[in-house]
Amino acid sequence: MRMIRIFLTTLGLAGMLLATPAGAADKPGVTLYKNPQCGCCEGHANYLQQHGFKVTVVPTHDMSLIRRQHGIAERFEGCHIALVDRYVVEGHVSAPAIDKLLKEQPDIKGISLPGMPDGSPGMSGQKTEPFVTYEIGDNPSADKVFVVE
Repeated sequence: MRMIRIFLTTLGLAGMLLATPAGAADKPGVTLYKNPQCGCCEGHANYLQQHGFKVTVVPTHDMSLIRRQHGIAERFEGCHIALVDRYVVEGHVSAPAIDKLLKEQPDIKGISLPGMPDGSPGMSGQKTEPFVTYEIGDNPSADKVFVVE
């Protein structure tokens, strides 16, 4: 009986290790600021967690202040703003785009998927066209594409 318990305990621990997303230990934490009433932001936080990020959600009514503090132009605004490593991630940006940002470490403020596109990570609905994620740089009048998905 004792051997069976040891075997099942070992099997359970192995299962937990296998269930951990690949590279989760390598990914930085995410602080996601959102309006307290917004549910799709929670959906995006869950999506990021499923892709190995440890997410801290901070409900706030000061979204415009946070965006101003991080230099986010209005045209780049999404539903929520996240801080990842030294970058700002605005809106429902995909995990692969964030992974690319963290791997390449470009000299920009961050990236943005403006608006709330249907079918984007955390949003309901169907994706109807490719998502365009933009670089957020120091030049507020320049739009540079970071990735198209």
